[in-house]
Amino acid sequence: MKFAVLVFPGSNCDIDCYKAVEDSLGEPVDYVWHTATDLSAYDCILVPGGFSYGDYLRCGAISRFAPVMVEVAKAAEQGKFVLGICNGFQILTEAGLLPGALRRNMSMKFRCHDTVLKVVNNETPFTIDYAKDEEIIIPIAHGEGNYYCDEETLAELKANHQIVFTYSDNPNGSVADIAGVSNVQGNVVGMMPHPERAANSLLGSEDGKRMFTSILKTWRDRHDAASIR
Repeated sequence: MKFAVLVFPGSNCDIDCYKAVEDSLGEPVDYVWHTATDLSAYDCILVPGGFSYGDYLRCGAISRFAPVMVEVAKAAEQGKFVLGICNGFQILTEAGLLPGALRRNMSMKFRCHDTVLKVVNNETPFTIDYAKDEEIIIPIAHGEGNYYCDEETLAELKANHQIVFTYSDNPNGSVADIAGVSNVQGNVVGMMPHPERAANSLLGSEDGKRMFTSILKTWRDRHDAASIR
């Protein structure tokens, strides 16, 4: 399995994502610059956190027009795995690959600390190594992580089991305590907390590591099934 870690001007969690894949899985992983126009070699695309393009206009609003995002949309359409973390989540919502939007934290302050998340949907390619309703410790670091959607969209998210994670103690005012959502198909997930920063006991939690092992396990299961056919 091969991973791509996208790099935009202003990304600062790309190295964290790269190391999480390298150390947790030992699978091939490349940095891919925002000007790339071909992601066909990759099975999973990680859109990392940071302050892409300085967060000018709106977080992710400029990055969503980068050439590589055309390829991310193609990969998502093909059923490949796409994970957007923090600024990556903001980029995916701006690009229309995930519903909703991220607004300024209700407190109007940057929040940087561990959070307790509840695994609402453990049947996505990113969460199969968790138990349903399991509580995990994953850090956050954001000023604009307040997830918003209208009532109709929220009802659809609930009906389609697209809410992947919720906060046990909502740190930013997100609607319905939402910390992460998926697309309807489940192969694209965005979340504000940073699993790559909880992938080693030296970091204070290994709870994020299972997001990466889930991806690899799902990919292997699908390829094993395809080889049998």
